[in-house]
Amino acid sequence: MIKLACIAIVAGLVFVEPKEENQIHSRSSGFSKRPPPESLPEPELDIYSSVPIQCWTQWFNSDNPTGDEDQETLARLRIQYPGKICPIPVGIEATNLFGIPADQTGDTIFQSDTTTGFICRNGDQISGECNDYRVRFSCTPPYCADTACWTQWFDRDNPSGTGDWETLQSLRRENPDKICEDPWYIEAVTVDSPSTPAIQTGENFYVFSPTQGLVCRQEDQSSKTCLDYKVRFGCPCTK
Repeated sequence: MIKLACIAIVAGLVFVEPKEENQIHSRSSGFSKRPPPESLPEPELDIYSSVPIQCWTQWFNSDNPTGDEDQETLARLRIQYPGKICPIPVGIEATNLFGIPADQTGDTIFQSDTTTGFICRNGDQISGECNDYRVRFSCTPPYCADTACWTQWFDRDNPSGTGDWETLQSLRRENPDKICEDPWYIEAVTVDSPSTPAIQTGENFYVFSPTQGLVCRQEDQSSKTCLDYKVRFGCPCTK
């Protein structure tokens, strides 16, 4: 569960029927049909919580697990991709080549952090071999020099059921071609006027990520009810 307490994120940080309560698939910003909510995996590893505006690097896959391990370390990647990773990354994301997050592949991950990078050792696996992984890193200004273009605001759900589920997966299904493939940022505010940024409401967020959307669950709040939110996404601008 993520308790947000900052202003905005970029980056490269989930479903209801009355406006939907049942679907999802984790990083975040405060500027920054679905399976039922209970099927949502508890966030693990490096779920993004609120941090200053950030953006994602490209995906890197410099190694494969044919030797002793799949090693996607920062030291290795900086040599192979000079200038492509910011000096001090603030987040790391790793998936296998099918896009499945590292913490959902069943592999035991030896290292996954912004200091070392990512390492999966074959010897730690029951199968004897890791998946082949790719990684990317999130960075803060001034590395994030590109200007983002924002989508319209989306409000597909309300907190009348288990919570407010503004997931990227459901929003894409209900608004085809309205959201880019890899959003950099997410911004969430209450639907009332004047609106309040989500990170200033004091509520706990189960998911708050440009790559998954926003989920506020009633059960995570001391009041046992969420406010109603709308979200929009910051995307790379296209000519």
